[in-house]
This record gives sequence, structure tokens and C-alpha cells, in this order.
Amino acid sequence: MVQLIVGKKGKGKTKVLLDKVNGAIKTANGNIVYLDKSSKHMYELNNKVRLIDVSGYPIKNSDQFLGFISGVVSQDHDLEAMYLDGFLKIAVLEGADVTDTIKQLNHISDLFQIDFVISLSMDENELSEEIKKNIITSL
Repeated sequence: MVQLIVGKKGKGKTKVLLDKVNGAIKTANGNIVYLDKSSKHMYELNNKVRLIDVSGYPIKNSDQFLGFISGVVSQDHDLEAMYLDGFLKIAVLEGADVTDTIKQLNHISDLFQIDFVISLSMDENELSEEIKKNIITSL
């Protein structure tokens, strides 16, 4: 399942995401990965969460980003959830429609039983009706 935390920049989405991941690790049966555009939040994450600083990888478009996600999934058969902060930046979708990429992540989620929780710097009314059903928090 793909879950979205939406709101404009500076509304507190990262704090909500960090609280969710740190809460989830307490009851997790598998591994949890946190993708971010930097390692700035390293010390705010439980040490059992694997932080990946996506800025260190040459991702130039959303297709390459989905390939990167698939690579992470293929290397960890115990992966339970992925938390993505700064989604527009790490997925190279700033100023673009996110619908197709979210749909692709939904497909990956269904295939491999991995939950995705995404921090998305957009207002709810900027999203397509198709993906609004994935919103869990709107700030």
C-alpha cells in the first residue's frame, strides 16, 4: 500500500514521517528503509532503520528512481516498508505530475508486499482524484 503525507513545504510533513517510521520499527517483523535527499535526519531515526541518502546516486528522472526502488527491493527479501521524504526531489518529479509514479509504486507494493509512506510537498487539491485515496495526513 502507498500512503501519502501531503502539504506545502514547511508544514511539518517530515516530523510526521519520522514519528511514523520510529513507531513502526517497534513492531516491525522485517526491515525498514528511509529514503531522503540528505543524511540530515540520521540521528532522528531509530538505529534499526536503514537510511539511504538518494542524493549520492545519479538519478535523473522518475523512471530511474523507480529502477532504484526496484534495486533496493530486490536486495532485501525481508523489506517490510519504505519511507520516502522529499519525494518530489528524490523522484525527480518537481513540477511534474506524480500520478503515474505513485501508481507504479502501488504496483511494486502489491507485488512484493511492501508499504510505502511518502512525504509529498503538494496540497491535497493539486493531486489527481486517482491518488487522493492514498492520503493519510494532509497538513
